[in-house]
Amino acid sequence: MGFRVIKTTIATVLAILIAHLLHIANPLSAGLLAILGVDVTRKRSIRTVSSRFLASIVGLAMSSVLFYLFGFHIWVLAVFILVGFPLIARANLKEGIVTCSVVVFRVFGGEDISMTALGTQVVLLTIGLGCAMVVNLIYMPNEEDKLTSIRRKVDGLFACIFTHIASQLRSPDYVWSGQELIEASREVELGLSTAKRALDNQVISPNEAWTIYFYMRKQQLDRIESMLQLISQIYQRMPQGESTAVLFDQLSLDVKQEIYAGTTEQMLKELEMEFKAMELPASREEFEIRSAILQLCRELALYLDISKKSKYPTGRSERSRASRSPGRA
Repeated sequence: MGFRVIKTTIATVLAILIAHLLHIANPLSAGLLAILGVDVTRKRSIRTVSSRFLASIVGLAMSSVLFYLFGFHIWVLAVFILVGFPLIARANLKEGIVTCSVVVFRVFGGEDISMTALGTQVVLLTIGLGCAMVVNLIYMPNEEDKLTSIRRKVDGLFACIFTHIASQLRSPDYVWSGQELIEASREVELGLSTAKRALDNQVISPNEAWTIYFYMRKQQLDRIESMLQLISQIYQRMPQGESTAVLFDQLSLDVKQEIYAGTTEQMLKELEMEFKAMELPASREEFEIRSAILQLCRELALYLDISKKSKYPTGRSERSRASRSPGRA
């Protein structure tokens, strides 16, 4: 049984009981409105319940005028739908069209537009949608454990990818299916959707750390794809390839670290200095391969720049902040 079903059940029963205790006519309508008000996140619940309540009030006002002028006829109800629904949608209240319809149809069925009848509908709206909002605000499932699990999977997949890249640099004949890249992309998308849902449940002091982390990983996947295109151009084993492979070995370890230490970045700077001190290529083939390796290092630098923007550096004053951030290399 889904958690939303449990929340819907609680909100529905609570609304019916309150309407019954207050001796409101047709308390079951409050339960129906509660069903329509339950949503998946706190922020969305506040937004949709407000939209549904306002749309219903507007619909009640419009339909009451039409019923007063032309009577309770089917064609009058049709006129209300033709005119009222577009106006409600244009007022950015389209989420409340269904709730509005329930209320207006109840007025039409009762053929009564007295202040008492309309007041009863407003009270039922308040009870039904209010119970739905209260249930939504009281408790939402904590996504922290799920996000942590997804992060660990992503970090592990990135580490595997870098290990495969190091192997390809050491041995151009090395064959890798690229399955980890596909899985990492899928997990990152799952992480982004879960982080967004978790953020919508934080009404006060929202923390965007998880959203930033998974967006960072998504950007880094683009850089990794560019790296793989360059590695396909390295068809011969070279000393420069071995030196670059050491960088990816280190990165496969750094990617699992809680905070950005800058170890790979420092090694990359040292390697670039070594490349500048080397003699020029002796053949066209060597030139092409070394050019691809150099470009690969530049792509790696871009990858690391993305990490720096989303992670705190090491340091006594920064560790407490970093402990609250899911950042990685």
